[in-house]
Amino acid sequence: MTTIAEPRSPRVRRSGRTSTRGNFELYGWIFMRVSGVVLIVLIFGHLFVNLVQGEGINAVDFGFVAGKWASPLWQIWDLLMLWLAMIHGANGVRTIINDYAERDGVRLALKAALVASLVVVVVLGTLVIFTFDPCPPESPANLLPSFCSA
Repeated sequence: MTTIAEPRSPRVRRSGRTSTRGNFELYGWIFMRVSGVVLIVLIFGHLFVNLVQGEGINAVDFGFVAGKWASPLWQIWDLLMLWLAMIHGANGVRTIINDYAERDGVRLALKAALVASLVVVVVLGTLVIFTFDPCPPESPANLLPSFCSA
């Protein structure tokens, strides 16, 4: 009499190799949750300082921004907000591309454009934050922050 072997369960690995793709997706999922919570704190702190504390939207001008970015705290704050928001958004768009782009070539082209735009915005934004001159020469004194000497 012939016996039929039981089929393998689909969840049992067929080889000793481990897949890293599942880990990448897991880390992306965890990053989205953690960065979302951190972004909420950063954004509401940013809005509170810029709009609630002080004179509101009317006070936000070159001098206000220059005064804020003269402090390393606000440079790091805005840098974290920029980097987290861009990476968080790019990861979300990457997920949408994976879900809806059916052909591999289209998926690759869209992801390449996404990474290129992410790099351009993050690099330019970082340069602006750290190379910003709060006291540019030959500027009208009424636009400069109070700590700039005339």
